[in-house]
Order: sequence, then structure tokens, then C-alpha cells
Amino acid sequence: MFADLLRERPDLAGIVAKLVEDHEMVASILSRMAELAGKATTFWEYFEAIPTEDFDGHDFSEGRVSYAWKMHGTAYQHVLVECQTSNVFLVLVLDVPERLVAGHHLLNLNQIYGLR
Repeated sequence: MFADLLRERPDLAGIVAKLVEDHEMVASILSRMAELAGKATTFWEYFEAIPTEDFDGHDFSEGRVSYAWKMHGTAYQHVLVECQTSNVFLVLVLDVPERLVAGHHLLNLNQIYGLR
């Protein structure tokens, strides 16, 4: 796909290179999430299997769940695990009917909104 685009529009080489890089990064993240999900049989097993580098230096060791909600019209539930830093959460996305963890994301509202 990207090679075809480059043949048609060589002037977009810089943009295509960034797209390839982004595509590879997303594929790597999805692969790692699938690997973690395959190893875990429960929410907390998944949580314990998350590599510490995904925490970006934040401490989630208390495992305190502060918020959870089901997304209306979907099969997914979002669970927010608190850390020692205010406004920073580890979000775990649960596929409720399949009874598995679909993935996780570090949500740092301090970075996004400049909170303190």
C-alpha cells in the first residue's frame, strides 16, 4: 500500500515514512497486548503481566480501582486503576461478554490538560 503511494506521489516520501513508522508502532502495541491477553486469565493476572515500562515511572502497586463504567451500546467496560500521582490512571478495557481484557492505556491527564 505505502509502496504504491510512493510510486504515484514521490513528493509525499516524508509523510509516507511517518505513516510506516506509526503503522509499525501500532502493530507492535497490538501484538504485545494480544500476548498479554493470551497469558492472563483474570483482570489482575493481566494487570500483573503489564511491563513496568508501560507505567512510565508511575506507581500502580496499590491496585486501587477508582472508576469503572460500561460503554453504552458496546461490550466494553473501562476500569481505571489509580496511582500515587494525581490525575494519572491505568485504563484497562474489558470485553465483558468474552470475559477478557482487551488492552490497557496509561491516561495521564496532567500531560494532556496541564493539570497539577
